[in-house]
Formats: sequence, structure tokens, C-alpha cells
Amino acid sequence: MTAHTPTPPGHSHYTLPPAHLLLALSIAFVWGTNFVVVKYILAEWPPMFTAFMRYVVCFLPAAFFLKHPKVPIWNIATYGILVGPGQFGLVYWAMDGMISPGLTSVIIQTQVFFTVILAIIFEGERLKQFQWVALGLVGIGVLVIALNTYGGASGGETTALGLAMVMFAAFLWAVSNTVVKRNGRINMLAFVVWASMYSLPPLFALSCFVDGPEVMWTAFTSTGPFIWSAVIWQTIGNTMFGFAMWGWLLARHPSAAVAPMALLVPVLGISTSAVLLNEPLQTWKLSAAALIIAGLSLNTLWPRLMHWCTQPAMRIPPSA
Repeated sequence: MTAHTPTPPGHSHYTLPPAHLLLALSIAFVWGTNFVVVKYILAEWPPMFTAFMRYVVCFLPAAFFLKHPKVPIWNIATYGILVGPGQFGLVYWAMDGMISPGLTSVIIQTQVFFTVILAIIFEGERLKQFQWVALGLVGIGVLVIALNTYGGASGGETTALGLAMVMFAAFLWAVSNTVVKRNGRINMLAFVVWASMYSLPPLFALSCFVDGPEVMWTAFTSTGPFIWSAVIWQTIGNTMFGFAMWGWLLARHPSAAVAPMALLVPVLGISTSAVLLNEPLQTWKLSAAALIIAGLSLNTLWPRLMHWCTQPAMRIPPSA
């Protein structure tokens, strides 16, 4: 038996407590601005080595101060492989010339609907009518990106392979969300740190194979303080804070209440990439982003709007 909080009655009207909502929005801010940081690192480091070093810094020295969480080995190892070589290995590889940072921040958020769909399959949740509409908007947005990628409108900044890699990374993120929810209430910081240990062997092997030992050694020995600061931000901000607290929230609230809070990530990602990296914002890209963000927003706000609209009627006393 786990300590997982059961889905409360009135699931469609479920809202996060204010403190937990603020925490979710803080995570979204860190994740949204992080794509620019990744691009800065990839300008000097190869992608698989970047992912490997991210998890090295995450595991050491924190593992000396945190006990291995009391969860099945298969669970923590699965999570480590899904988010390490899976999610971030794919994202970094794709961002290394195959997809722009801003577009990555938009596409990766399809994990919201992958998470909801997996909750339907494994937890018995049902997709409501407004969620079908939201999913349709997201699907059209992704289709717009795909058509312009194949049509050459992206100018080579985004490729079909890059798009597919980020979409699959989003799916793996959703699967990792499902894995986390099976743990119930645990020390998520310890879970994320020790899961990093299971990310390291496959990431090291991939980096040796894709980047090569000589490139890895050169990157490690010639790195300046700016890149190391960016890696530390990736580790402490994005992984240790972001993923630990995200998993903490998922263990305490329904997936449909937590996952949509990430809708700010694409807004911040595409805007900071445009400002700091001069990423072009073509009409098709803005249209696709608007469709995807609209779908995410509908999924988040519609139940709350309907609940708000019904409140006045609920407060009217019955007639004598």
C-alpha cells in the first residue's frame, strides 16, 4: 500500500492549494528559461556529454548526504533511464542543430497530454469533452510545425528528426510521471539524486559512442566558469529543484491538476529564446505555439471556469 492521496470527489473541480500552486509556477519558470541555458552549454559541449555531466553534478556530492529512498530498485532505475538518456539525452541531441530552443520548449509540453492519456490507461481517469478539444488544438499546433518543417519554412532551424526526437522525449517524460506516482509520498529530492546514478552508465556509454572519449576529455578540461555555472543551474535549478518538486506535487495531487501548470514553460521558453538568442518568430511558429498553448490553457482553466460559473447558482437558497 502506498501513501498516494486518492483522487478527491469532484475531480474536475480540483484545485491546488495556493502554496503548491506557487511552487508549480516556480518550477515552470525555471524550466521555461532553462532552454536558453542549454543552448549556451551546447555551444561548447556535445549533447550527450552535457547530459552526462548534468547527472554527475546532480549525483555528487548530494548522494553522500541523502539516503537511498525506500522504493523498488526497478522503479528508481526506470525513472533514471527515462529522464536521463531518454528525455534529456534526446532533447539535448535534438537542440544541437535539429530544433530551435523556443520550439523545443513548446513541443516538450505535449507531455501534459501524454501524462493525462497514461492516467486514463493506468488509473482509470476519463478524458472529458473539453480535454478532447484541448487535445485537438495541441494536435493541430504540432501538425503546423510538422508541415512547415517538411515544407522548408523553418529555414533549416528545425528538422523532422528533431521534431520527432522532442515529441518522443515528451512521451518519456509522461511515462516518468507515471512511474513517480507509483511511489506515493517519498523524499523526492533523494529520489531524483539517486535516480541520477542509474542515468550515468547509459549516458557515459552514449557519450563515448556519439561524442568520443577525446572530445569528452577536451570538453571537461577546457571549460570555463560560465559553462560550469550553467551546468550547476541545470542541476540545482532544473533537476534537483524542478523534477524533485514536480514529483512531490504529482505524489499529492491528481495528474490532471499538476501537469497543466507547466503551460507557462512554452511562453517563457519561446520569449526568452527570442530575446536572448535572437530566435526568429515566424508567423507559422507563433500560430503553432498559440494553438498548443491554447490547448494547454483550455485543459487547465476550463474546469475552474465552469466551477466558478456554477458558484452563484449554488449559493441561491431554495425557494420556500
